Amino acid sequence: MKRYFITGLLLWVPLGITLYALNLIISTLDQSLLLLPPTWRPEAWLGVKIPGLGVVLMLLVILLSGIVTTNVLGQRLLQAWEGLMGRIPVVKSIYSSVKQVSDSLLSGNGNAFRKVLLVHYPHPDSWSLAFQTNLPTEIETRLDEDHIAVFIPTTPSPVNGFYFFVRKEQTIELDMSVDTAFKYIVSMGVASASDHVQSASNLHSITTS
Repeated sequence: MKRYFITGLLLWVPLGITLYALNLIISTLDQSLLLLPPTWRPEAWLGVKIPGLGVVLMLLVILLSGIVTTNVLGQRLLQAWEGLMGRIPVVKSIYSSVKQVSDSLLSGNGNAFRKVLLVHYPHPDSWSLAFQTNLPTEIETRLDEDHIAVFIPTTPSPVNGFYFFVRKEQTIELDMSVDTAFKYIVSMGVASASDHVQSASNLHSITTS
């Protein structure tokens, strides 16, 4: 009985969590339909609410925004918008910081995270995954050693972490992609490239034992 129960869990737990996450994302994006006038909403002229139309709307908005901002008029509008954001005291700091990070991460020529490294953290006898990032010129000229800037993300939320300046000789450069390192961090070291093979092996061993 225990064997069958565990087998059922292995089948339904990943599926259930995946469906829950998808439902949360879709239901959140569907809230964007509330921005439309009541007579423009799909349920007003279809007579039924169709989940996922908010996702389509957001994708269209993002696509159209990208198309508009690639021409001369769109660039001027974007500059005017950024100028407006830059004149609001509190919004200026938040908007400029988020924009710099998003530009570096999402742009094709961005170099937010150059390499994956191992650094000593949180104490000299331990190692943590880190990403080499940009070293400000002001700090680079004031440090008397060969230092580099690293970002150490936290688990399981890699958007939070610590920004350090360490000696390059005290780091180990890894032959690992940034995407792979993020996968290890988010999954707390559980996920790997061979996870699907291992999961199938575990399920087979349980059902045949």
